[in-house]
Amino acid sequence: MQRRKFLKGAGVAGVAAAGAAAGAFPTPAISQDMRELRMVTTWPKNFPGLGTGAQRLADRITAATGGRITVNLFAAGELVPPFESFDAVSEGTADLFHGASYYWQGKSKGFNFFTAVPMGLTYTEMNAWLYHGGGHDLWVELASDFNLMPFPAGSTGSQMGGWFRQEVNSVEDFNGLKFRMPGAGGEVLRQLGAAVVNLPGGEIFPALQSGAIDATEWVGPWNDLAFGFHRVASYYYYPGFHEPGSTLECTINLDVWNSFSDSDKALIAACCAAENDIMMAEFNARNGDALNTLVNEHGVNLRQFNQDIFDAFAVASADVLADMAAESGMVDRIYTSYTEFKQKAMDWTALSDQSYADMRRVATENL
Repeated sequence: MQRRKFLKGAGVAGVAAAGAAAGAFPTPAISQDMRELRMVTTWPKNFPGLGTGAQRLADRITAATGGRITVNLFAAGELVPPFESFDAVSEGTADLFHGASYYWQGKSKGFNFFTAVPMGLTYTEMNAWLYHGGGHDLWVELASDFNLMPFPAGSTGSQMGGWFRQEVNSVEDFNGLKFRMPGAGGEVLRQLGAAVVNLPGGEIFPALQSGAIDATEWVGPWNDLAFGFHRVASYYYYPGFHEPGSTLECTINLDVWNSFSDSDKALIAACCAAENDIMMAEFNARNGDALNTLVNEHGVNLRQFNQDIFDAFAVASADVLADMAAESGMVDRIYTSYTEFKQKAMDWTALSDQSYADMRRVATENL
C-alpha cells in the first residue's frame, strides 16, 4: 500500500512539474499531441451573433479534434484590446482571432474586400467569390505577408444603414455629421462631408448617448436591439450601402497553421466553413423578430434612404474603391477580381433571388 501511494504521488508530482515547465513557454502549449490555443476577438464577451459565434467556433474546433486542440477564447479587452487582435496573432502573442478583415485596412486597403465594400457583394455572392471565384486565394496571399492564414467564419448578411439622432433627407445632411463607420464605407461618408470615426462595438452606445457621434452603423436589428441604440437615437435607416454581405474571419498565426497536420487543417477549415453558414442562419432567424420589437414596442422610426442619397453613395463608392486599388499591385488584383465577379453575380442575382423575392411579395399580398 505504501509503495502504491508513493508511486501515485510521484506521478502527480511529475505531471505538475511538467505543467510548470510547459507554462514557461508561449502558447500554443504542446504536450503529448495536446495543444491549447488562445483565440482573441474584436467582439464583447458573449455578444449575440458575433461573440457567441466566435465561442461556438472555438468550441467546435475543440470538439472536432476530440480536445487535442483546445481553443480558449478571450473576448475584446480580456487579453488584448479589440483592434490589436491582428498584431497579437501576427506576432504570436495569441494564436488566432475572430474579427472583421476591414478593421485592418491600415495594414492594406485590400483587407476591406474580404469583409465588405460599399455597393459590393451580398452574402451568397461573397461566398461564391471566396470559394469559387479566386477570392480566398487572394486573401491567403495578402495575409501571408503578415504571417497569417485567414478563413471566412461567419456573416451578418445585409446590414442596416444606421442609427441617426436626426432625419437625413438629402446628401447635404451628411456634411459635418459625426458618424461611426469603419472600412471603406467610412471613406465614402468622408467624401460626402461626414466626420467619420472608428470605434469598437463596446464604445458606440456611450459615444452616441453623449453626442460624441451623431449617427452610427453597427450590424442589424438583432445586434442593435441588444446594444440599446433605440434609447439614444430614434431614426433607423436602410439599406446599408456599406456592408451588403459582411463576412467575418477566423485568422490563424501562419506558423501555428503550418504546424498542424493535414487532417487537423482540414478539420479547422471545415469548422470555419460551418460557422460561416450557421452564423448567417442565426442572423436571418433573429433579425425579423428584433426589428418588430424595435418598431412596435420601442417606437423606432424606420426610414429608407431616398434614391438621391443612395445614388450619391454609389458614385462616391466607385471613387473610393478605385483609389483603394491604386495602393499596390496586390490590391489592384483583388479589386479587379472582385469587381469583375460582382458584375456577373449581379446579373444572376437579378434573375434569381431578386426577381423571385419581388414577385413572391406581390403574389402573397394578393392572396
